[in-house]
Parts: sequence; C-alpha cells; structure tokens
Amino acid sequence: MQHEPDLIVGAGPIGLACAISAVRRGRHPLILDAGPIASSIVRYPIGMHFFTTPERLEIGNHPLVTAGGKATREEALMYYRGVARAEGLRVRPYTRLVGAHRDATTGRIHCVLEARAGREEVTCDRLVLATGYFDHPNLLDVPGEDLPHVSHYFDEPHVTAQLNVVIVGGKNSAVESALLAFRAGAHVTLVYRREALKPSVKYWLKPDFDNRVKAGEIAARFGANVVEITSRHVTIETASGTRENLPADRVYALTGYHPDFSLFASIGICLDPTGRPELDEATLETNVPGVFMAGSVTGGRQISEVFIENGRYDGEKIFGDSASREQATELYASSFRAVDE
Repeated sequence: MQHEPDLIVGAGPIGLACAISAVRRGRHPLILDAGPIASSIVRYPIGMHFFTTPERLEIGNHPLVTAGGKATREEALMYYRGVARAEGLRVRPYTRLVGAHRDATTGRIHCVLEARAGREEVTCDRLVLATGYFDHPNLLDVPGEDLPHVSHYFDEPHVTAQLNVVIVGGKNSAVESALLAFRAGAHVTLVYRREALKPSVKYWLKPDFDNRVKAGEIAARFGANVVEITSRHVTIETASGTRENLPADRVYALTGYHPDFSLFASIGICLDPTGRPELDEATLETNVPGVFMAGSVTGGRQISEVFIENGRYDGEKIFGDSASREQATELYASSFRAVDE
C-alpha cells in the first residue's frame, strides 16, 4: 500500500496554497482532486470576472497578471495551473477520496481513492480536506430535476440564444446568469422563492437586473417555488396556491451548494447541526487526529464565510509553526474584514 506523509484533497486555490505551505517546509504532499485543477473555477461561466482584485487571489507570492482590473475565469485558470507547475506540485486530477479512517494502532489515516482506473488505497500521516462545496448542489427535489436540459451550473451564455430560459435562485450567480443569458439573446425568467433578491447581491448587478425587469426584458417571479420540471415547462406555485407553467428550453437551478457532509461524517469528524466541523482554531485539526480541514468547508453550510482571499492562509495554520499560525490568523482576519467591506 502506498504511503504519503501528507495528502491534500482538493486542488483548488486553497488546496494549492496549503500544498505550497507544505513544500516550503521541505514536505512533498500529494494533492488529489475529483476534477481538474481549480475545478470549481472551471464551472464558472465562460468570460466571468472575479469580484475581488487580482492580488487577493494570489497564492505563494506568485503575481496574478490580468489584462484588466479584475481577473477573468480564464486568467485565473491559467494562473492556478501555472502556480502548480512553477512550484512543482504533485497533483493527481480526476481522483476522488471516497473514504478514510484512522488506524488507532499506527495513527495513520487509511484512504480509499477512486479514479478512472479503479479504486486504490493509500495511507498518510496528515490528511487535509480542502474539498470546497461546488460539487454538491442544493437540490430542488422536484420531479424532472434530472432531465438533460436542467443544470445546477451556468456555463456558456451563447448556448441560450433564442431559447426560453428559466433560472431558479436569487443570489449573485442567478442574477448574473440571468443578465448574461438575456444579453446572449435568451428569453429569461428568474424564479425565486423569496419576495425580493438577497441583499448580498453585488451592487452593480442589482440595478442592472431591476432595470431589465422594469423594461420587460427579463421576467421575474418572486415568492414562487418550482414544483415540477417537464421537457417543455417549469411549473411554479405561489404561497396562495396559484400555479403557472413557464416555457423552458433550458433550466438553471442555481440554488447554492454545500460541502460533502456525508464524507466528513464517515471519517468521524464531528459536525454541528449547521455542518460546521469541530476544529482546533489554531491548527485546523479536527477531532480526528491527523485530519485537518481548510477553506470553505470549515464554515459548514455558511459557505460564504471563507473565500480565496482569506482561506489561502489556512496552509500556514496547518503546516506552519506557532509564529506562522499567529501571522496567518491576523492575515485571515484582515482579509475577512476587507471582503466584508
């Protein structure tokens, strides 16, 4: 059985940042990802711009050079795979962690991996879970959600041209996708269960969306829930019981995402009712010795608590000494304040 002293699960920005913290201390972690490098960013809409400035997306002191003031999806993907190459990181993409347990006798963590070639087992002394949440959408749990024209990820606006598109959700991703699809030539209806958009919708998106709705260019159905999806329609229902069939050639259910709580629980990590794990705040070690968590998964269902901007310091807490941890804690706090502002 192969043994790896350090195994990092998740090759997104935070997983890569953790690996850099390890490498710069003479360690050589193996990094796994169920998809490609930065797979969550791969799922972003083509041509999307990040909200934050480039320097706050940087890891390992590698500069992120952009053509404009904000990085695009494509620039970020090029950057993160370039950092992995420059640092000589060992990344095994398309390899999923499906189970792990700690051997009480040896103290090692036994991990079961699944790749295209099949399953294998490895052991490690330190397991870092930086798996993010983008692989696990919050489902509507309605008939027809598994139909081929339904997706929980918005991809390429061009493919929506001249189609009837229903977008479900009221946060940034739903609003931005509605605007992108409209400008690509789609006939867009946004459905949201609340009576108004979330207050956290980006300040430049909300007025644009509101103006499109007022102009009749985008249709909006607030206070409505999806009850069924068919090959041609999305059926919605209001609190009063009124139903409406919306024409739908494509449906984007952008209702959010969550970490893989079932995997964490199977490893033995204690989770509170919100999915927040039991962690040592200084080292990010869980209640299972040798198992650590980094990035958005440390917040449970509160996935908006941790971003690239602050989670990129988690590797210093896991692999660093007390001074490094103290500095990382301060950088985390200051970056969190900046994100909040």
